[in-house]
Amino acid sequence: MTNTPFLLQTDPKANYMARKTEIDAAIMRALESGWYILGKETEAFEREFARYIGAPHCIGVNSGTDALHLALRACGVGPGDSVVTVSHTAVATVAAIELAGAKPILADVDPEAYTMDPASLSAAIRQYGSGARESGPAGLKAVIAVHLYGHPADMPAILEIARRHNLNVIEDCAQSHGATLDGRMTGTWGDVAAFSFYPTKNLGALGDGGAVVTDRPELAEKVRLLREYGWRQRYISDIAGMNTRLDELQSAVLRVKLKYLDADNARRREIAQRYDDMLREAPIALPVVRPGCLHVYHQYVIRTPHRDHLRDFLKSRGIGALIHYPAAVHQQPAYRSAALAGSGGLPATERICREILSLPMHAQLTDEQVLRVGQAVREWAPPNETIESA
Repeated sequence: MTNTPFLLQTDPKANYMARKTEIDAAIMRALESGWYILGKETEAFEREFARYIGAPHCIGVNSGTDALHLALRACGVGPGDSVVTVSHTAVATVAAIELAGAKPILADVDPEAYTMDPASLSAAIRQYGSGARESGPAGLKAVIAVHLYGHPADMPAILEIARRHNLNVIEDCAQSHGATLDGRMTGTWGDVAAFSFYPTKNLGALGDGGAVVTDRPELAEKVRLLREYGWRQRYISDIAGMNTRLDELQSAVLRVKLKYLDADNARRREIAQRYDDMLREAPIALPVVRPGCLHVYHQYVIRTPHRDHLRDFLKSRGIGALIHYPAAVHQQPAYRSAALAGSGGLPATERICREILSLPMHAQLTDEQVLRVGQAVREWAPPNETIESA
């Protein structure tokens, strides 16, 4: 393998190179327009992405974190409120709650799908509430359901619980562009949804970017105000807002890439199927797809109690593998005092973080590269000890 290039776990440059001619032309179009913030490119992308998702309103912002933050504020979440989400997620989910001035309450996840466990959500509501109020029990205001790795969360169950307690539901779709549940796109289930266009996402810009999507016009109007200083009239702030705008260059790039999103997601599913076929007999646990879900495999995540041993083995074979994520949010120094659902910690989350490993996954992987990864995993032998069932 000494003469074989190191295989990256993800490769945004390969995605750019696959569409280079169209992307370069779109960038030049935006540059030559002379209008670089909230212009025609962003307006067009917002229309096109809203149509793709199946929601009437899309508001482009500067990042996925800002999208979550503005979605929370549009729902009236602020100081003194609490929001339930999962601890097994990118820290941005929880950072956005704190940016809104609210307190995060962290729930456990389903040990197979890695998304919010509805039973843990119910436990959080019982634990931190004492009867329903107009804004929810004991200051609870909202739930953020994360569609992690491209697999939809159990939205029917989450919505049923949240509606019973008058809680807003926000979908974190940073990793689920194009995923569906029962034929319905993620981003159209809750009150409002947040998307990230970070370069490694299934729909990735060439820098930071994000969007808020909703079918509720009053929430869309609030987000539009919040993203630009609360302006309805330029230089006159009707409410206290901020500066978080999706720029014209990124919008132009995203318009090109959006045309190929379904094809790229189909390629990701094909790669995942190839991994599944090659690794069924390997001493690892493969990803699980719940009935009714169309997974878009932002990551292809396997599990083994010997995760670090396997990662080092793959590295020695010139293959990159990453851990998404090595520590749950509540295990990180900044959030060790976070409120947790239940009294026994978050056992599924804590075990997952010790065992998960993301194999190379992006739409430009070749069949040869996929075969190379699969063969390496099959060649790996775990240390001589009993493999605990995953």
